Amino acid sequence: MPEDRPPHIRTATPADEEQLARLDRDTWSTLHAVTPRPQPPYRTFFDERHLPEDHLVAELDGRLVGYIRLAFPTPLASNAHVRQIQGLAVSDRARGLGVGRALIRAAVAEARRRGARRLTLRVLGHNTPARRLYESEGFVVEGVLPGEFCLDGVHVDDVAMGRAL
Repeated sequence: MPEDRPPHIRTATPADEEQLARLDRDTWSTLHAVTPRPQPPYRTFFDERHLPEDHLVAELDGRLVGYIRLAFPTPLASNAHVRQIQGLAVSDRARGLGVGRALIRAAVAEARRRGARRLTLRVLGHNTPARRLYESEGFVVEGVLPGEFCLDGVHVDDVAMGRAL
């Protein structure tokens, strides 16, 4: 796969369900996941809170290699001007090719297009690669919940990050 070709980013469709669910399972890790490893029978990827249009997907050479979930942080009208990244995954074969960065930039543009004034996210404190990527794209740490999660017997911080749009 050529490294100089940027990924094609598009809005997800219902037809992407199976590929996205598989990608989500294949990329599961305690580096970023706070829920147990998925086991059969698997939940659906899309649901009433996470619709296809809430996801941008990345394709390289016609193959789906990543996604980012862009959602409202709460159902409250008082913070409807905020969007939140609630998931980002890149397949192992596409790591290091700029897919994650392209998805973040597309999410920033899409959040702006939808009228958002802020974009936020939560990332685990030990996920140094993700934190560096987010920081390089203008996100700053806005808060830390020390030891918020216990993963494999280790207490891990929950880091809130955000940026203005």
